Amino acid sequence: MLQPIGVFDSGYGGLTVLREIVRTLPQYDYLYLGDNARTPYGPRSFETVYQYTLECVRHLFDRGCRLVILACNTASAKALRNIQQLDLPSLYPGADPASDGPERRVLGVIRPTTEVIGTYSRTGAVGVLATQGTVASESYLVEIEKFFSKLTVYQEACPMWVPLVENGEHDKPGADYFVQQHVNRILAQSADIDTLLLACTHYPLLLAKIAAAAPAGTTILSQGCIVADRLADYLVRHPAIEQQCTKNGQRLFLTTDSPTDFDRKATLFYGETVQSAHLAL
Repeated sequence: MLQPIGVFDSGYGGLTVLREIVRTLPQYDYLYLGDNARTPYGPRSFETVYQYTLECVRHLFDRGCRLVILACNTASAKALRNIQQLDLPSLYPGADPASDGPERRVLGVIRPTTEVIGTYSRTGAVGVLATQGTVASESYLVEIEKFFSKLTVYQEACPMWVPLVENGEHDKPGADYFVQQHVNRILAQSADIDTLLLACTHYPLLLAKIAAAAPAGTTILSQGCIVADRLADYLVRHPAIEQQCTKNGQRLFLTTDSPTDFDRKATLFYGETVQSAHLAL
């Protein structure tokens, strides 16, 4: 039975994370689920994001996944804690290490990033560029405080960036204005900011424009490589989970919207041609 590592996102952005995970850990099977029919998650309420995310996580478990990565900052911010603390123990008793049942785990993209972000800054001041939902959750402020209590964190919501990427305008001259606007706004909060975190999985496609808009020497972090490295470490430290993940090198893709549309846009994020199937929720 195929037991892939599940990767979930509200749309396409999580494919930038999956791309880096596959580069780092190519031997595993992966099942990607994009909830494109209900994207974007960013402006939605905590309760709605939680319900949508839980529904998709349960489907990935039903498809054989034992480990699911929420490759979505909004879902990680608004849903992960409830799923980990409330739903896994009640819905899947095997998630309890004391149980003899199959273990199940759900991980996000916020914690792996916050565990290392302080090592990149020389000044002790970092900026977080994210969606409105992620900024409002203050998840990065809370998590960074746990690992780097002396780090000063500034946030800026960039509501136009995801639509620019999803409509194929991210590399056009018109995107320059919106990128420069938000980079200027976050840097105006402190002259000490020397590190910018792209806390949305769509934003790596704007990396070149963000780098051009920021001062020379600014460190700009994308999450994909960080998450991939931390996942590799997690699997080493949790052999019971690792042993349940099958290793045939298969890549499967599901979307809650049109597979034709998904396949056309997914190539931009994943870097390779994909062939998806429709999932009706």
